[in-house]
Amino acid sequence: MATKVEDSKIANDDLSSETYDYLDNERVEDSGEVATNFIDKIGLRFNAEIRGIQRVPEDKRVDTSLLSPLCMFLSPNLAISALSTGALGPTVFALDFRTCVLVIVFWCIIGALPVGFYSAFGMRFGLRQQILSRYFTGNIMGRVFALFNVISCIGWNAINIIPCVQLLTSVGPIPAWAGCLVFVVITCLLAMFGYRTIHLYERYSWIPNFAIYLIIIAKFTQSHSFTWGKMETGTIEAGNVLSFMSTIFGFIAGWSPSAADYTVYMPATTPAWKVGTAMVIGLSVPAIFAATLGAAIAMGTFTNDAFAAAFESNSVGGLVYEILCGNNTNQGYRFVVVLLALSGIANNLPGSYSLSVSIQCTWSYCAKIPRLLWCFAGNFLSLALSIPAYYVFEAAMSNFLSIIGYNVSIYLGISLTEHFIYRKGFKGYDVSNFNDRKTLPVGIAGVVAFAFGVASTVLSMNQTWYQGVIARKFGEYGGDISFELNILFAFVGYNLVRPFEKKYFGR
Repeated sequence: MATKVEDSKIANDDLSSETYDYLDNERVEDSGEVATNFIDKIGLRFNAEIRGIQRVPEDKRVDTSLLSPLCMFLSPNLAISALSTGALGPTVFALDFRTCVLVIVFWCIIGALPVGFYSAFGMRFGLRQQILSRYFTGNIMGRVFALFNVISCIGWNAINIIPCVQLLTSVGPIPAWAGCLVFVVITCLLAMFGYRTIHLYERYSWIPNFAIYLIIIAKFTQSHSFTWGKMETGTIEAGNVLSFMSTIFGFIAGWSPSAADYTVYMPATTPAWKVGTAMVIGLSVPAIFAATLGAAIAMGTFTNDAFAAAFESNSVGGLVYEILCGNNTNQGYRFVVVLLALSGIANNLPGSYSLSVSIQCTWSYCAKIPRLLWCFAGNFLSLALSIPAYYVFEAAMSNFLSIIGYNVSIYLGISLTEHFIYRKGFKGYDVSNFNDRKTLPVGIAGVVAFAFGVASTVLSMNQTWYQGVIARKFGEYGGDISFELNILFAFVGYNLVRPFEKKYFGR
């Protein structure tokens, strides 16, 4: 950990630094609160956050509440997407309930640990996660990972809309495209307001979701449809477990490339362990609860014909509707279904926010375009992707979450190695001017490590459209062991090159 003297130096550098426009070298205020274009002027009029990737100076870091990291993912992980992810265990991977619970509990906690770790960097340095990636992985790969994060955020937002629209279409004859449009518009407007609005929304929107889940538990219990299932053994079972692990890991750890974005307005003096712990608890506990419930109600499709038919016709959305409403004419339950559908907004808000700053990290010309405009464009690209994905939801969700896990695991292998081995903790960073390439690793080691990680992915991934040679060893349907091997391969590749990079380039 850095000393108090170093903390003071960081703060002083922060307050005195200036950011130069990439195109015309005109000075703009580092606070990011002075509008220099028409879009930002409109944003300021509505009190929206217009700051992009500029570093947040210490005097602007006024978010002192640990409820911010604790509640940041509390609402997102009590949304229906977590329920849908847990339901994949029995329905896609043919796992019994006990196995699903073991995978969900352990891998939700393991997946949350890197998110908590990276969240401390936002508080410590006041920089966005994908700006920090330049220090972790080198200037070249830092920008590549920023692009991957943009793609992940857009894709996840598209996938996450689907179970919400399934709920709405179960309630009434609303076209899928119209439901998708409603969610995108609401999410985009809230995300444009920025950090403060998102944290405020996430702090309270979990309450109705939790109440609805209690109703689902009560109604599902009354149906007497739950079954434990049979715990199988053998290579096929092992392969299915590995694939479900990859899915859960991608669902939780997929927030790692954005984690620091949600703590940049917290003071640098806030204890890092408190921020990290709050983030891990707020991320893992609701995910375990919701995903376990999802696995439980999915088990009901094997014993209850009505549940099975509802799931077959409209996936998880149809199943939840059948549990809550069924033949019940009480309109109150339909209102509950609509309310649960709106939970998807909480899950898409963080991604909508992070994609708008991550894309500014990819290229200097992208940083010129206001965050608000990128937020608008990214959300409506999600809309374009969500409509066709609506009709192949289960396969799309399973495949996409695994792919997120591939990217994140390579990122972990590189960034953790750089932080602990070569920078030896927080004291090894000079972030006084993140636009100065002389303060960043050249990036050769990052490129080599990424190539190693891609090779690992090709060998060990297990998707409906491709199986690696290692994945094929796990029975007829294969098993996804990619994220475990990706971390190892990236670690090896990085350490093969990084010592020489530091020796010959000095950074």
